[in-house]
Amino acid sequence: MWAEPEAAFSSGSGDPSAPALCRLCPRACGAPRTAEKAAGLCRSPLTPRLARAAAHFGEEPCISGTRGSGTLFFTGCHLSCVFCQNHEISRCEIPGRALSDRELEETIRRLLDRGVHNLNFVSASHFIPAVTRVLARLQLPVPVVWNSSGYETPEQLRQLDGLVQVYLPDFKYGDEALGRRLSGVPDYPSVALAALQEMIRQRGPCQMDQDGLLTSGVLVRHLILPGCIENTLDVLDLLRDNFAPGSFLLSLLSQYTPIRALAESGQLDDYPFLKRRLEPGEWQRVWDYIRYSDREDGYIQDLSSATEEMIPAFDGTGLS
Repeated sequence: MWAEPEAAFSSGSGDPSAPALCRLCPRACGAPRTAEKAAGLCRSPLTPRLARAAAHFGEEPCISGTRGSGTLFFTGCHLSCVFCQNHEISRCEIPGRALSDRELEETIRRLLDRGVHNLNFVSASHFIPAVTRVLARLQLPVPVVWNSSGYETPEQLRQLDGLVQVYLPDFKYGDEALGRRLSGVPDYPSVALAALQEMIRQRGPCQMDQDGLLTSGVLVRHLILPGCIENTLDVLDLLRDNFAPGSFLLSLLSQYTPIRALAESGQLDDYPFLKRRLEPGEWQRVWDYIRYSDREDGYIQDLSSATEEMIPAFDGTGLS
């Protein structure tokens, strides 16, 4: 069920004491990650680092419910999205707090004591070896949600087979050139399609409980970016052409807001279209496209969600 470590890491020197060279994600960058040493495009060591673990009420209704989703925000990221809403923890060198397997288990148990509807692992793809070790030892009373960028390999995801009940991936780009420009990846659409196929193979059609909470299946998210409506329509076309109706739920996010810190630092100067929120006409165009298609299963956010208040505080809450 779970791949051996050699499937994701290899020693490039022949020296058994040398750091393992990481080829875990689609980047396959070969960085020498160790338990403590951060390396590679994800800027991460092998030991998981977290910035927050708390009940979260801002997810889709079928995830948040009334008691919240037990979100565990991991730090680092193997993408380089210029507009990242979580840039505080995705880009910095070794942010957050390192947790051993035992400490991660304790953090999970504290969340469960809060009565959350599920455990929501946010951006944990580059820590899969540690996460799978912990999940394999636990018998959990709630579903595990895998909340990711969608830029993952089928080999990565197969390590989660039987451990994750709900996949919550992004599908950021249908336009390959835009993915290269905004997230620094050359092949986002093809990689995300293969990942989504594996997620659907594992979980099958969505299943809800009597309270309308998602207990098994796949919910695909797409963030609508201002000035990039053609990309959104490309994503919708890709999903329609590659997956049968009813394969997953779709969530269209209208919450993009230019992060003040990124704008003030000049990091968005080369992307003027990202210095504004989505306009009503852009939102309406996407809504009309959805309305007149055969897709009816999912969610679309209202424009009022575009605020920095949607971003939680990455202050170590719930980690001690």
